[in-house]
Amino acid sequence: MKSEKRVRLGVETIVITCYNCYKVVTMANGKSNVNVKIDTGVKERATYLLERMGLDQTTAIDIFYRQIIAERRLPFQPIVAQTDGEQALDIIKRKNIPHKAVEVNSEGCIIIDKDKDPELYDWAMNG
Repeated sequence: MKSEKRVRLGVETIVITCYNCYKVVTMANGKSNVNVKIDTGVKERATYLLERMGLDQTTAIDIFYRQIIAERRLPFQPIVAQTDGEQALDIIKRKNIPHKAVEVNSEGCIIIDKDKDPELYDWAMNG
């Protein structure tokens, strides 16, 4: 069974065709530019890898945007980078450094009480 719906958004017409609950979205209009500022090193490394895959930057970005549309979300799960304090706390746990109470404050800094955790304090100060 096929159903079709046309939606007019500004100068762009979006045609949504449904075949057995699978939606196909086509956009009838010209091309549009995307301008972004990105770290030079990141761009160079990504361009090199894309070339090895047989892709240019435009095609890669087009694929990325189409995947966002298809999945209705980012095609990967972003993660929040750990603060320095959180990384230090992970190291403390991984190395089994004796400690009683370690906190990470709102700025992401680790708080060590010298009197409560002398071994941890010594490790933090001397490595």
